[in-house]
Amino acid sequence: MKNAMRFVLVLVCTLPMIILGQTEDKIMEQQPKLYSFSMKTIDGKDKPLSEYKGKVLLIVNVASKCGHTPQYKGLEAIYEKYKDRGFMILGFPANNFLRQEPGTNEDIKKFCTLNYGVTFDMFSKISVKGSDQDSLYQYLTKESPVPGAVTWNFQKYLVDRKGNVVEKFTPGTKPEEKEVIEKIEQLLSEK
Repeated sequence: MKNAMRFVLVLVCTLPMIILGQTEDKIMEQQPKLYSFSMKTIDGKDKPLSEYKGKVLLIVNVASKCGHTPQYKGLEAIYEKYKDRGFMILGFPANNFLRQEPGTNEDIKKFCTLNYGVTFDMFSKISVKGSDQDSLYQYLTKESPVPGAVTWNFQKYLVDRKGNVVEKFTPGTKPEEKEVIEKIEQLLSEK
């Protein structure tokens, strides 16, 4: 009796997908690839990027000992300005450029909090290029609509509310520059 009930339950749950010709794999394919990644937060907790569905994202590889490190201030400022409208920043520390992010996750978190008051989401240190490149950055640099190598710390990827990577900004482009702000405001106004 239990097996018959289980079969009926599985059939009832999957029949609409079968009728519509949609398997679980097909449903997953329809979701933007960005949402398929799960990353470790700076505190070591798993965080699926699918939790950011419906948000405008700015993904940035960051470093504590770089000439661009003061961009943390601009990043925090635009995060504070737009977070209530559905804007999020995802910071990914990386030690790929002249070893400018040598610290542990704890060191990085402390540095960002004490020196720049960072409250946007920070993740565990990863590699953004090379043979050990993280899978998220493999996607961003090779498969996204704006491919190309990460050229230095603080390269920025802008993602719309649907999970589509729509723009890439060079490391030297400050977060508060007009071109960045205009694009963020445009994406925030789209539903």
